Amino acid sequence: MRRAQLDIQLKTPEQIELMRGAGLVVAAALDAMRAAIEPGIATADLDAIAEKVIRDAGAIPSFKGYQGFPASICSSVNDQVVHGIPSAQQVLREGDLISLDCGAILDGWHGDSAITVGVGETDPALLKMAQVAEDAMWAGIAAAARGSANGRGHLTDISFNVEKAVRKAGRYGIVDGYGGHGIGTEMHQDPHVLNYGKPGKGPRLQPGLCLAIEPMITLGSPRTAELSDGWTVVTRDGSLAAHVEHTMCLLDDGVWVTTAHDGGRARLGDLVTSKQP
Repeated sequence: MRRAQLDIQLKTPEQIELMRGAGLVVAAALDAMRAAIEPGIATADLDAIAEKVIRDAGAIPSFKGYQGFPASICSSVNDQVVHGIPSAQQVLREGDLISLDCGAILDGWHGDSAITVGVGETDPALLKMAQVAEDAMWAGIAAAARGSANGRGHLTDISFNVEKAVRKAGRYGIVDGYGGHGIGTEMHQDPHVLNYGKPGKGPRLQPGLCLAIEPMITLGSPRTAELSDGWTVVTRDGSLAAHVEHTMCLLDDGVWVTTAHDGGRARLGDLVTSKQP
């Protein structure tokens, strides 16, 4: 069977500047939600906080109404991996682990990012899992920057380095099938970016490529199921999960993490483009 050709859109530096604006709106919304997290707050309250930050910045929540999704964020608690729907009835408790995924559109361009946060006093094993997911995300982003710079990188180098970082850190499940994606004037574009796989395959990494890199890992099995709401993805074995995400763009002289306040400099150092402010 012949594989469908990917429609990968490369962005200009000027377009990436516009994506940076959307990315900073998303970063501010995540900061506001992180600051509000405490036992007793409902996920619907977090959704309201994020929507206010996004709209006050003159942006539009990209999740709200997307294929019928009813909220501005995805709030996934404990064994919920991704795409959890915020609710007034879902009240956070001490020790919960929550993934907050947020997107915004500004001047027609998208930003997309996610964090995983403990609620109150949280089991150190859960916080470690969240840190492992974050470290793996940065390992994937760094691989993209190096591969673009030397002209020899391929898409699955990102997947391979995410997986390698997770495997090195411990016995975690890397969620089957789900992963990152291209991003730009649409929230989801080609290519799909798995969080596991062999290196050296797929499209070449090159300037203008913008991707959302998003590891999803569990304390148990990598297998998941979708609930009857048609959105919420949970682990099949009930194990807890972590999910993190940043939007990154490759330029001629490095990478720009558009949803990180510092553009990624603290984690990536000289791999970050010199063109950013």
